Amino acid sequence: MSLQVEKLEKNMVKLTIEATAEEFEAAIQKAYVKNKGKINVQGFRKGKAPRAIIEKLYGPSIFYEDAANIVIPDAYDKAAEESGLDIVSRPEVDVVQIEKGKSFIFTAEVAVKPEVTLGDYKGIEVEKTLVEVSEEEITAEIDKVRDQNSRVINVEDRPVADKDMTVIDFEGFVDGVPFEGGKAEDYSLTIGSHSFIDTFEDQLIGKAIGEETEVNVTFPEEYHAAELAGKPALFKVKVKEIKAKELPELDDEFAQDVSEFDTLEEYKADVKATILEKKEKEAKTAKEDKVVDKIIEKATMEIPDAMIETQVRQMADDFAQRIQSQGLTIEQYFQFTGLDSAKLFDQMRPQAVKRIQSRLVLEAVVKAENITVADEDVEKELTQMAETYKMEVDKLKELISEKEKEQIVMDMAVQKAVDLIVEAAVEV
Repeated sequence: MSLQVEKLEKNMVKLTIEATAEEFEAAIQKAYVKNKGKINVQGFRKGKAPRAIIEKLYGPSIFYEDAANIVIPDAYDKAAEESGLDIVSRPEVDVVQIEKGKSFIFTAEVAVKPEVTLGDYKGIEVEKTLVEVSEEEITAEIDKVRDQNSRVINVEDRPVADKDMTVIDFEGFVDGVPFEGGKAEDYSLTIGSHSFIDTFEDQLIGKAIGEETEVNVTFPEEYHAAELAGKPALFKVKVKEIKAKELPELDDEFAQDVSEFDTLEEYKADVKATILEKKEKEAKTAKEDKVVDKIIEKATMEIPDAMIETQVRQMADDFAQRIQSQGLTIEQYFQFTGLDSAKLFDQMRPQAVKRIQSRLVLEAVVKAENITVADEDVEKELTQMAETYKMEVDKLKELISEKEKEQIVMDMAVQKAVDLIVEAAVEV
């Protein structure tokens, strides 16, 4: 294999990679072995036709695509390592020469990590944040716990009120005609949940059990069913059941039931301390973000588009995995939200740029300050990772590649850089 490196504009590089004729011939043979069982040739049992016969019938190019796919990954990996470049994007591959008996040549355009010129990164001025906890915040947090410990009771002596859980029958009409999916019986609906369109839920407030009413709404302009989008509709609704949550009394007994404390005052003090700790962490993160933002403003860097696209795709892949963990496919998510991959990518692009800028300037600070990470700190980090994954640390070390370990060390160094610039920042 031979390699040529050509620098392009905006931190892009073209690698011209040439595999020998012998390497390409070996790949063609592998492609033949892989595919011969799928090819029918008269006079031969399936999978038994010689390669020369197949190539004569279908042309020598019949195995080229698979052969190229065999050669390219390994050849590219070797070329990327040999180049010594800090590649930060997926390769854009273009085949230059593919012919039996000749060397196989392809190019791979890649983005390389841009150089960063730092401006001032110490003594950055940021607005001071005052962290306080109000009585309203304490009450709201306790009310969440009360709600979690509530019991549901049947209501028969009053009409529907906000937050009630109702059971209803309904049928919807557009222009006096029932529409598909607009009818249900014994449907559970919580008032104020906004799970129904427009003011549907609000119009049920004040209705009694057994009462039949008409609800008038308008479908959103971007409703997923195009035939209903933007149209007014009338729903005939019957309220069949009303249920409500009964909250526990706010007293010492409640505190004892939901916490380790004997009195309500002790429980409230603990809730306040928990909220304060959370807000202090949020304030610390916000301060870090403000400092990094200002360092980005003072720095110069030229980020290649391919680097941004790679980051966007990685974020989209992570998002799809999170959606899947919640029981939805990304296709279902697109259907519910009206988005598609292109729109999702557009939404994620600004955040992707910010992530790249943040990482680049922080790595530049690591370099400028000669920040290093002690071996014992790396060992401690690996031990914590092993505990998280519930495995032996030696087993984790076997699974982690040298490149992954280098990434862990850099992540730790970057965190040290964050601590350094935040400590040096001036609150005004």
